[in-house]
Amino acid sequence: MSLAPRAVLVHRRTEYEELLARHGTHGQAAFFLAARGRSADEVRQRHERVHRALAAVAGAVPLTWRQTRVERADLDRFLFGPEDVVVVVGQDGLVANTAKYLTGQPVVGVDADPGRNPGVLVRHRPADARRLLPYAAGGGARADELTMVAAATDDGQRLLALNEIYVGPPGHQTARYTLGTYGGADGSGGAGAAPEPQASSGVLAGTGTGATGWLRSLWRQGSGALVLPSPTEPRLAWFVREAWPSPATGTSRVEGLLTASEGLRLTVESDRLVAFGDGVESDALDLTWGQTVRLSVADTRLRLIA
Repeated sequence: MSLAPRAVLVHRRTEYEELLARHGTHGQAAFFLAARGRSADEVRQRHERVHRALAAVAGAVPLTWRQTRVERADLDRFLFGPEDVVVVVGQDGLVANTAKYLTGQPVVGVDADPGRNPGVLVRHRPADARRLLPYAAGGGARADELTMVAAATDDGQRLLALNEIYVGPPGHQTARYTLGTYGGADGSGGAGAAPEPQASSGVLAGTGTGATGWLRSLWRQGSGALVLPSPTEPRLAWFVREAWPSPATGTSRVEGLLTASEGLRLTVESDRLVAFGDGVESDALDLTWGQTVRLSVADTRLRLIA
């Protein structure tokens, strides 16, 4: 017997909840904010809007379904099932934080505070949940299959991200590594594929979803000649940040595109580098001297209900 669908409501603690956890009472939190020219009432009102949105979504779950909630901080310990319908209630970034833990489950993005979020990934309102949940669980639901990026190390570590993966120093030091490409239709890795020793402040590889954020800022600082991929295109764009020319390091390979059959190979020549996705530094891969990491289009895609 197949299990009934389960609605998994993903959310994060509000700023107001974090302030109460740090300062203990509303009065102390209000004093802290007032000293910085901010109003506690405005922060609490946003908190209340988020919780009203959560309550509305929870109340829209069909009675025959199961439901549960998970905070962003607990995502790495939560086990998603194949029958889950994932409802992200919050900001666009929370969808990205959730995506790497999924394996094809449909995702409904609900904007908990309309007007404050771009709404690229949280496309729906809480009132839409009653219609969208049964629709998402059905086989014919229309969804955007968003490309993700993967990092894989030579010792078996793996990381997924929806926007981009950064490989570089954990602080403000210089990253030293050798950069090259691999794959392609003929296996050559593309034009100019000879690996190049580099010194820089890091390398980013990202998707069309990420092309509206950090990647776009690097694209604007670069040549601007690349055509950035769309969110559903199986292509990645990659950029080297602040490559430094020296007798031992080059700057000839600082940006490019990768198809689904290509990848970027980076061999570490520093004592320690890190790789993390979507800006979440707490969930990083540690890379040491001589280790190799490959960046490529992920096999997994995010099914975001349109």
